[in-house]
Amino acid sequence: MRRFAVELEEKGFEVDLRRSATMASGITEHLESFSPASLIATEPNSRRARTMVESFDVELVRSNQFLCHYEEFAEWATERKSLKMEDFYRFTRSNLGYLMNGDEPEQGRWNFDAENQEPPPSDTSIFSDPSVSRLDDLDDEVLDSLPSAHGATPVGLWATSRASALQRLRHFVDNELPNFGPFEDAMTTDSWHLAHSVLSPYLNIGLLMPDEVVEAAIEKYRDGSAPLQSVEGFLRQIIGWREYVWGLYWLWPDHVEANDLDHQRPIPPAFTGEATTQMRCVADVIEGLQERAYVHHIQRLMILSNFANLYGIQPKALMDWMWQNYIDGAEWVMIPNVMGMALWADGGRMATKPYVSGGAYVNRMSNYCGDCRYDPKKRVGPDACPFTTLYWDFIARHQDVLKSNHRMSRPVANLKRLKDVPDVRTRAAEMIESIAAGEL
Repeated sequence: MRRFAVELEEKGFEVDLRRSATMASGITEHLESFSPASLIATEPNSRRARTMVESFDVELVRSNQFLCHYEEFAEWATERKSLKMEDFYRFTRSNLGYLMNGDEPEQGRWNFDAENQEPPPSDTSIFSDPSVSRLDDLDDEVLDSLPSAHGATPVGLWATSRASALQRLRHFVDNELPNFGPFEDAMTTDSWHLAHSVLSPYLNIGLLMPDEVVEAAIEKYRDGSAPLQSVEGFLRQIIGWREYVWGLYWLWPDHVEANDLDHQRPIPPAFTGEATTQMRCVADVIEGLQERAYVHHIQRLMILSNFANLYGIQPKALMDWMWQNYIDGAEWVMIPNVMGMALWADGGRMATKPYVSGGAYVNRMSNYCGDCRYDPKKRVGPDACPFTTLYWDFIARHQDVLKSNHRMSRPVANLKRLKDVPDVRTRAAEMIESIAAGEL
């Protein structure tokens, strides 16, 4: 905000930059100082902020940070029995005309999910180093004004101006986009970012607009420098998932209270830095979060959220923790993603199945398990992988709910074939106690 104020002043605008106790008090102070004839504001991105702004005599202008307004999303959702992201993605893509040939998708395919699930490559040198900006006097001024907080000292990884954000966009489409698709679900200790764009913070605060991001990627497909597999996968994240989450946030104001599985445990010490863990995957992700306030989406979903669901963390506690720790966190981002996608706390209102897995998935999609003291193939014993043990305990705990879900019926059936279920559940109870004590 301070940098934006400087940029506006350099362009000749008169700027009133205030540092007030609250946004409401700042607006009140501004009105008292300038007595403007009218007040115009872009729509806020949260319900509470919108309610606050509307308490003033203000003209609201539609936000240009999204391509499908939430009122249009609500119209699309009317009379639908289920609100699947895939259906919304196709609707939005058709409306916007991205990667379309008339009414048909480019190359006759809507998605390339099947091809975009490769494990990490052995040679991670194919991924370039992310851009870093030199911290200047304004950065130092802002850092000095902040209260002390956990996490590493910023080193210029995150852009604080539109010019720098545009440079990050250009770096992604020029260097990483071709490899994005195949490895978007991969995890490795050799590269924290792989081919991910790392652009979400800039989209969420308005330094980049979604249309320019999408069009920059499509241009690379048109000129032959990026395959459709990667461009479509990236397009899906922007005009599909991001817009879908935005629409659900406004459609379901009660979503934040969801807890259909009745999980009640607090955030474990390994997540807060009060304890370390011998689980290599969790340790790596938490370290990355402390260093950069960011880990990519599959680490959020299949490491942190998967662990949280298997362990039984209270959903709102996890949402608040993620909101506090991620640089791209916002209320509209976190509520649907955590309550619906990550924890299935809404009982399937958003996602068709809980995204839980044992250690086999982590082993297949990462290099975490090779040097870990826990064995992803073991369910019981001191070396059993907590993901594997707790996965089967989760299925056992919730089998009455899960057996009617067609996507979970097979794990429930497989549970009945396991001969060591009592031992698994005993070991799971021991693990849960150890996790709570910060000793696993």
